[in-house]
Amino acid sequence: MTEDTRIDFIYLSEQDMLAAGVTDMPACVDTMEEMFALLYHGDYRMAGPNSDSHGAAISFPEHSPFPTMPKPTADRRFMAMPAYLGGRFGTTGVKWYGSNIANREKGLPRSILMFTLNDTDTGAPLAHMSANLLSAYRTGAVPGVGARHLARKDSKVVGILGPGVMGKTSLSAFMAACPSIDTVKVKGRGQKSLDSFLSWVRETYPQITTVEVVDSIEAVVRDSDIVTFCNSGAVGDPSTYPMVRREWVRPGTFLSMPALCNMDEGMEKSDIRKVVDNTGLYEAWFHELPKPAHVHVPIIGVKFMDMIAEGRMAKEDLEDIGKIVAGEAPGRQNDDEIIIMSVGGMPVEDVAWGTVIYRNAIEKGIGVKLNLWDVPVLR
Repeated sequence: MTEDTRIDFIYLSEQDMLAAGVTDMPACVDTMEEMFALLYHGDYRMAGPNSDSHGAAISFPEHSPFPTMPKPTADRRFMAMPAYLGGRFGTTGVKWYGSNIANREKGLPRSILMFTLNDTDTGAPLAHMSANLLSAYRTGAVPGVGARHLARKDSKVVGILGPGVMGKTSLSAFMAACPSIDTVKVKGRGQKSLDSFLSWVRETYPQITTVEVVDSIEAVVRDSDIVTFCNSGAVGDPSTYPMVRREWVRPGTFLSMPALCNMDEGMEKSDIRKVVDNTGLYEAWFHELPKPAHVHVPIIGVKFMDMIAEGRMAKEDLEDIGKIVAGEAPGRQNDDEIIIMSVGGMPVEDVAWGTVIYRNAIEKGIGVKLNLWDVPVLR
């Protein structure tokens, strides 16, 4: 019997990813929903001792004796995010990225991402792909899953802090989940990003008839049915993170928070439902971080962990979206519930959407075939 040792894989550029459907947000929301059900049933693995880690990051010291070592400026890190996902996916992969907020001065995105998808049996590469769009759309799709189950079905008004990529993809997902949306309020820091956002909304969603640029976080939150904070900023002082105050939030609001966020004591109360994308993710972060952990990771779910540790919140009051998706916990229970969902981001999301895009590419003949070897030199 002759062994077939040849290994080929495909390379997918950003243009290839577009051709393979990476920006198909309704399909991405469906894929993330399927992923969450697998997550709830345990058919997955990520890194770390509890198999729920966000990933492993290289950070840089404030003071180094080496003149060429990078300084720890905002979003300055390298990170690997590996995961396995079961079900119909059955694949394993890792997202690798370098990030530096100063990239914007060079006309580049803050983060530059690549994703490698592997055969789970042999470990052989299946694809190496551009991952900025992959990551952006899977990140945006998770709030869409939240909105599908937790927002009012008649939601019309979306408030967005941060009109960048995450703001656009989150709105795309909200539109897929809540087609009655016709009004957007947005706050940004720079006119360039606001102009880009406004043009994109006009071209992409003509059914959105009102777009209002507001000048305060309060205006983003007040009178909105869905609220999302998609901003970037300095980490280290939670008092500087964008705040949600209970008095601003009207009954029935769904708040999706994939970025820096803090909240007042009114929002901490137990009548505000608190949902996370995966409790284990926040437990892994909390285990890894100095306390209080919210100082170091500004996602609101990490604050929930601080609150539990400090006795200000019961662990059983924290809910997983996976349990809701799986039908083993209720979604929105009435029109007056206020629900806040933390979105931390997980590598299983990249594996799920990356696998779908890879299979689309194979079916359509997209990508460049590359050879790893015909016969390995070492075996």
